[in-house]
Amino acid sequence: MNHSSAIERRAAPSFPSSFILAAVCSVAVLVAYWGGIENLVHRWSEREEYSHGFFIPLICLWLLWHRRDAITESIGCPSWLGVPLFLAALVLLFLGELSSIFVLIHLSLVLLLFAGALLFGGNSLMKVVALPLSYLLFAIPVPYFIDAQLSWWLQLVSSKFGAGILQAMSVPVFQEGNVIDLGTYQLQVAEACSGLRYLYPLLGLGFLVAYLFAAPLWQRVLIFLSVVPITVFMNSFRIAVIGVLVNRWGTSMAEGFLHFFEGWVIFLGCGALLLFEVWLLDRLQSGRPLAELLAVPQVFPVYPAEVPVGRSWLSLTAVAALVLASFTAFQIENREDVQPQRISFGAFPRVLGSWEGRDSFLNPVVETALGVDDYFLANYQSGDGSTVNLYMAWYASQRKGNSPHSPRVCIPSGGWRIVDLKRPELSVQGAAPFPINRAELELNGKRMLVYYWFDQRSRRMANEYWMKWYLLIDAIVRNRTDGALVRLTTPLLEGESDGDADARLQDMVRLLLPGLPDFVPH
Repeated sequence: MNHSSAIERRAAPSFPSSFILAAVCSVAVLVAYWGGIENLVHRWSEREEYSHGFFIPLICLWLLWHRRDAITESIGCPSWLGVPLFLAALVLLFLGELSSIFVLIHLSLVLLLFAGALLFGGNSLMKVVALPLSYLLFAIPVPYFIDAQLSWWLQLVSSKFGAGILQAMSVPVFQEGNVIDLGTYQLQVAEACSGLRYLYPLLGLGFLVAYLFAAPLWQRVLIFLSVVPITVFMNSFRIAVIGVLVNRWGTSMAEGFLHFFEGWVIFLGCGALLLFEVWLLDRLQSGRPLAELLAVPQVFPVYPAEVPVGRSWLSLTAVAALVLASFTAFQIENREDVQPQRISFGAFPRVLGSWEGRDSFLNPVVETALGVDDYFLANYQSGDGSTVNLYMAWYASQRKGNSPHSPRVCIPSGGWRIVDLKRPELSVQGAAPFPINRAELELNGKRMLVYYWFDQRSRRMANEYWMKWYLLIDAIVRNRTDGALVRLTTPLLEGESDGDADARLQDMVRLLLPGLPDFVPH
């Protein structure tokens, strides 16, 4: 007796009702997640490291299509396990819409698909579709503040290994931070060269290769995890090659088409190393030809204990809740923030005590990239010739992803090396102590001292993670997501101590704080 006759089979739902239900769910999902989907497409289009995102849903659909027969035969009765997943997905959706932390919306969408599989096909269906749906996670961009810190770490690691390769090739080199000094030229490993543009797509590729590789589980896990060291090694090798070319033929070798071409060559090299690793691991057990190593595995259905008749009330309730949630999410997405009254930075005083300021302006391209609603940039000079640069960036709303860019990431992109970074508490006369970021910078023998903090709705914070946390809380409780970044910079002059530069910045902070709430409301 075959399996189908061993279980109780009942009449399946009719095609028209299934089509109508699928159409209602699709429309509700599009309405609820439209803002998050728009953000995904924008990130995929604007950031090279996420451009592979366009292919991830197509590969997911291909994997599901390959399992279509198993999916059809695995549809069973709805599972109550889908209820907590469904509720968690809605909570993430609402939190993401309230705070515009888009990664919450993106994760919510994937979680909703898992919940849908459980609510409409039960545990048996979930077991068949879990892997293809999990693959969608590789299309989700990492939050900016995590992405920025990961980029900085990869810059340092790539610089270190790149300098090591150059030294092994007898090229005289000195490496400090993310700057490789070749004597006649300083090669800066900027954010674009950190290796993220290889790492993110290669993680997706590594997962797919591991799935297609018919091998023991430990070998598949090893294939996937090896993506990180392969990316770091190949990116370091790329940096070393650029260093050799620059050392021999000049700086033009690090720019333009050659730089772009080297990037694609390294990406293909990473893929080739991944395939070589697959071939090498296979040699340990069977020694198959390379063409036979990767193949789509056959997926067998997971037969349910019982096939449902009609539509269960649990599934229909989930559809009704989804429709209601889509309406609620649409209302949240289109609601306006509470906008506190403030004075434009154009009226900020150009004289603070003995300091007199002269306006400066951002490059229009930089201004657009920062997404600021208002900003102030000026060089203040005292009677003894000391200078302090003051930059303040105001964001009226951070719901749509615009938020202060951390100087910790922007500083190295200008060629400066962060020599020291601390988070002391700053105490100035007339103000309660608050934490700041204190960074010492160096470039070609010049030194700078920087203070910066995030001034966000009555809170002054130095930590980007706490800034995001309070953004979420205030968006829900106060319907406010406005905030600002305040940064002060002064040169460390030859012969003077760090204390002299600290005294200048602290004097400016003391004069700045009393009037700041007029421009950055609490």
